[in-house]
Amino acid sequence: MKFTDGYWMVRDGYNLQNPVDIRDVVQKDDSFTVYAATKKVEKRGDTLNATLLKATYSSPMPNVIRVRLNRHAGGVKQTPEFELYGSETNVQITNNDELLALQSGELKVSINRNTGFASEFHYGSRRLTGSAFRRAAHIENKAQGKTYFREQLDLGMGEYVYGLGERFTPFVKNGQTVDIWNEDGGTSSEQSYKNIPFYISNKGYGVFVNHPEKVSFEVASENVSKVQFSVEGETLEYFIIGGENPKDVLDNFTKLTGKPALPPAWTFGLWLTTSFTTNYDEETVNHFVDGMSERDLPLSVFHFDCFWMKEYQWTDFEWDKDVFPDPAGLLKRLKDKGLKICVWINPYIAEKSVLFEEGMENGYLLKRKDGSVWQWDMWQAGMGIVDFTNPAAVKWYQSKLEELVDQGVDCFKTDFGERIPVEDVVYFDGSDPVKMHNYYTFQYNKAVFEVLENKLGKNEAALFARSATVGGQQFPVHWGGDCSSTYESMAESLRGGLSLGVSGFSFWSHDISGFEQTAPADVYKRWVQFGLLSSHSRLHGSDSYRVPWLFDDEAVDVLRKFTKLKNSLMPYLFNQAAASAERGIPMMRPMFLEFPEDPTCGPLDLQYMFGDSILVAPIFNEQGDVTYYLPAGKWTGLLDGQTKQGGRWYSENYDFMSLPVFVREGTLLAVGSQDGKPDYDYADGVTLHLFDLAPGQTASANIIGLDAKTVVEASAVRSGNEIKISISGGTNVKLVLRGISEVSGVDGASHEAGEQGLLLTPSGGSVTVKL
Repeated sequence: MKFTDGYWMVRDGYNLQNPVDIRDVVQKDDSFTVYAATKKVEKRGDTLNATLLKATYSSPMPNVIRVRLNRHAGGVKQTPEFELYGSETNVQITNNDELLALQSGELKVSINRNTGFASEFHYGSRRLTGSAFRRAAHIENKAQGKTYFREQLDLGMGEYVYGLGERFTPFVKNGQTVDIWNEDGGTSSEQSYKNIPFYISNKGYGVFVNHPEKVSFEVASENVSKVQFSVEGETLEYFIIGGENPKDVLDNFTKLTGKPALPPAWTFGLWLTTSFTTNYDEETVNHFVDGMSERDLPLSVFHFDCFWMKEYQWTDFEWDKDVFPDPAGLLKRLKDKGLKICVWINPYIAEKSVLFEEGMENGYLLKRKDGSVWQWDMWQAGMGIVDFTNPAAVKWYQSKLEELVDQGVDCFKTDFGERIPVEDVVYFDGSDPVKMHNYYTFQYNKAVFEVLENKLGKNEAALFARSATVGGQQFPVHWGGDCSSTYESMAESLRGGLSLGVSGFSFWSHDISGFEQTAPADVYKRWVQFGLLSSHSRLHGSDSYRVPWLFDDEAVDVLRKFTKLKNSLMPYLFNQAAASAERGIPMMRPMFLEFPEDPTCGPLDLQYMFGDSILVAPIFNEQGDVTYYLPAGKWTGLLDGQTKQGGRWYSENYDFMSLPVFVREGTLLAVGSQDGKPDYDYADGVTLHLFDLAPGQTASANIIGLDAKTVVEASAVRSGNEIKISISGGTNVKLVLRGISEVSGVDGASHEAGEQGLLLTPSGGSVTVKL
């Protein structure tokens, strides 16, 4: 939201007051509050009929500093608030005639008493940002009867801003206006299903604005050297989040707002859906499932979209008996084929649903101010909205899901949750409708996730969620919403996923080949490559099916190759998933996150790192042309074994069976013995591929089992021309030294030259290779 007219003027109707003159400081053991007048006080009379603004500095956990700006504190406290998870921290406070400072870990905020109200943030000796003199402001618009608080933080030269949720606009947010307000806008607009008031800078810090309601960001837009954010009301609270590097920043942000759960291994396989408005019954479903099996296309999950329930009755959680007369038998027959089952749900109850009257009579649905149920006809005729602030409504809704889990359902696609009304709405617990608009999705997805964890166990729960707010990362997986079947939409989906990843969300998916329309065969095949090199992989569409043989024969081959590739990489990927959940970093990482010191990586949004060792550059055209960048070092093609030197760009051409997928040097990559499914014994028959270990360098690979416990630990250390490899755990483990065929000696393993390099079969727990 913009309040100024150019650099000098204020927009008509607005009155800005800045904290200017520090009048007092009140210190406590763990915080201090600065009281600042909005004009220079020359005499006692200047303190009358004037505003006094307050700024309080504290720390909820190491390397995180809270800033709370406030004018009038007497307002009624409104809920909801984001759930935050602090930890004990020892702060150091400096308070003398010249300096005010608070330090938490390596992060420090400083205020010079003699230069007017302004603050600076440092991590160690590195300056992160600051709020300069006359940047923070309380703003009033008397004609509107509204007040606002604004902050403006410094943006340095060459500094890029990322994040703010799943945004499909340019990946670097500089120059953009971003409103944190969940909307159902597809993937081709500035609107977003997942709005997160958190941004991260390539300079190694993050800013989290702690408000569930609308937060307006002006990122180098209203003031080109500042990031401005503002909220309506009398208070603005934000956190500066520090770290040694961007990964540490995300780790700290998700320590504060919640760590992602680790999805079960089976969710990383291929998902196939009925699509949205297509006609289907059990015969159709079996035709697809059996067709995949007959073509040797590994399938892990089958999803039933909306019309598993009867039209006009969503959501009643009852199978359409005219189409599925034996739902329990249907699910058993599919599960006997080795499939997991997902079904579509949403938090809306149509008036024709058998649940509507029950929900209305018991107060489980949102109400209007006159006590009637809030209803409209958008999406479902006469639908009401479940009020998740009512504990009884939550239990009621969960009870319906529990019945489905007992029937054989393994996970839920939690669609919608964005179009939540703010006018003429009353919540059971009195929550503010404006604050609830974005927050609603947290309560919705949390309620569903709890059912799955309670029924199936920890690390066995998974959603396929569309909407999100802060904290929603705790309930994976999330997908990108309604995209079109074009290369442009494929690229915008990737931008959205990378933006969401640096907003604290580790696991993300998208509709392979696009949701709207039907993709031409070339788009389908290129998107399949991208989709199977994503965290989670789902074939889904709107009004047509997405099985590959409906596109062309080669599409079947492409899907087979990349589904099996992903399954074979599961020892590596599941370990990366566990690390991502532990640290709150994304599996699909923008290049700057893995290579923060490389300025070329800063704006890159058409390629990414898949975990910490594999680089992927999807192809966005029928011809197969692609230009990509490799950071410094030696890189080896995972698919062709060709090596390239990094620190430069490459322009190449690929057929539909390939694309740029590279492994960085110094990687010990675990490749599984199976490719027919994602969930198997990763330690049995695993092959460890060692890529270009330089003298003095160490590589390691930990393999975790399906229970998320470590089953194999391996490391490789090179000293001069000798490599020592240590292995603990596993059975029938093999080693491949990529690119190496001639050696002067091997101790502890039989060896032979293979197509990919030196193949070793260890006879014990350690192997020494002399080059």
